[in-house]
This record gives sequence, C-alpha cells and structure tokens, in this order.
Amino acid sequence: MPSQFLLTPMVELLRPDGIVANLKASSKKQVLQELAKRAADLTGQHERAIFDVLLERERLGTTGVGRGIAIPHGKLPTLPKVCALFARLERPVDFDSIDEQPVDLICLLLAPESAGADHLKALALVSRMLRNPLFCEKLRGADTADAIYALLTHTEASNAA
Repeated sequence: MPSQFLLTPMVELLRPDGIVANLKASSKKQVLQELAKRAADLTGQHERAIFDVLLERERLGTTGVGRGIAIPHGKLPTLPKVCALFARLERPVDFDSIDEQPVDLICLLLAPESAGADHLKALALVSRMLRNPLFCEKLRGADTADAIYALLTHTEASNAA
C-alpha cells in the first residue's frame, strides 16, 4: 500500500530552487556570503543587504544551535514575505555553535521587517523539524536537492490519522 504524504508548512517558505545539496564553503563567513548570493537570486533583494543583516544577527549571538545545525535569519524592509533557503554543506564548518560542533545543515530564514509573529512561527517550525535527529540523518543522507526538498516539505500521513 503506497504511503500518503501531506505537505508541511515548509512548502510555503521554501521553493525547490531554494535548496543547495552540497554547498562548498570553508568558513562561517563564506557560508553566509554564499547563502546571501543565492537568497538574492531567489528574492530579488540585494545580496549585500542580506549578508549585512545575517552578519548583524550573528554579532548578537550565534545561530549555530547545536548538533551540526544553524538557522541564520534576519529581516529586510523590502522583502514581501517570509522565505527560506536550505543548504547541506559539502564539509562541516566552524559556526561558533553553542555546542562547539561544526555545522553541516543550514536553514536560512528571511522575513519582512513587519513580519513579527510570522517570523517567529517560521523559526519555531524550522527548529522543531531540525530538532529530530532521525530527520537530520535523512537530510544528511539525501543525494539530491530534490530529495532534500521532498523531505523538508512532505510528511507521511500515516502518523496524522
């Protein structure tokens, strides 16, 4: 009997072209630069503005939340809606994480300055998803951007009934 799948709320934040399956970067700064470049292409926002917002947020405290995961985020005045970009790094990098472990899974969140609760809901959603060690192992083992997108945006309906 084939599994049924339900769309998760991530489908509203993440586009298929917002996945990077094997991002090459050797430092936290380089990761943020690459993500800013890709986010600029997806959102039409200025790359430098995205990078500056991400760096400013990192100065407040690391977004490396532990277990190889980082959730860099920021707000931009001209962004129309909350959006996400997901990257799996080719090799883990030091991200000043709270557990001092290198990071290889990154979910970038960008929100309009006026987003308020929507920004917090998106952070909570991503945090909940990436808190599951088995789910993170599936993301680490996925071969392609399409496979990662499917994992992030679909959930098995068998548990929903």
